[in-house]
Amino acid sequence: MADSNSNVIHSDPEILGGTLAFVGTRVPVHTLLDYLQAGDSLLDFLDDFPTVSRHQAVAVLRIAQEKLVDHANLV
Repeated sequence: MADSNSNVIHSDPEILGGTLAFVGTRVPVHTLLDYLQAGDSLLDFLDDFPTVSRHQAVAVLRIAQEKLVDHANLV
């Protein structure tokens, strides 16, 4: 992960088999995306996973947005 993201997300083969997760938790990033796709709110996610901070969740959404925009600009 880039240094600016290293305090938000990480991948470690020793934690969840290397699945991308929120730093300091065992919560996979895809769980946030699954919640939002199912129509649940960010608050629902944060209530269900109190080890993830609002800052981390919002940062992941910002990272996802940046990656999507970057990808769209390559097409």
